[in-house]
Amino acid sequence: MAKTDDPTLRVQQLFVRHQGQLKAFVLALWPDFARADDVLQEVFLAVSAKAAEFEPETNFLAWARSITRFKLLEARRNAPRTGAMSDDVLASLAASCPEDWGSDRKLAALAKCLASLAPKAQEIVRLRYHREHSPPEIAQLLSRSVNSIGVALAKARTALRECIERQLNQEGAR
Repeated sequence: MAKTDDPTLRVQQLFVRHQGQLKAFVLALWPDFARADDVLQEVFLAVSAKAAEFEPETNFLAWARSITRFKLLEARRNAPRTGAMSDDVLASLAASCPEDWGSDRKLAALAKCLASLAPKAQEIVRLRYHREHSPPEIAQLLSRSVNSIGVALAKARTALRECIERQLNQEGAR
């Protein structure tokens, strides 16, 4: 990342660098891909507008997460109620999110672990999380039952979680 004296450009560059982590943060709290993108756009505008308030020697991700949390709460207040968790629960979950959550180490481990999945599992995960298809859509695309897609996704998530934990533990042992 190039050094710049323009605070707006600086925070925009930092935002782009950490966008994946911020999106993961939003999706963990409100798993709606379309709305996550909307919230991230609002966060980008907010960090750009508040760029002069950001102190370069501080933690950008922590600062951006606090803005993200407020934008997420605002978006949820403006969205129709779906019976999902309350704003208080959402705020509590957001506040308890560990600082290193979504770190580059974890993302690298995820990429390695995704590559280790069986090809069919990789395809289902890619359709669900990259292409953002629902399980019924995936079932139709692959000519399988919705239940089998749900089971396959659950097994893939478990395998990924265990693999990521192993990867991170191996790194920690080095």
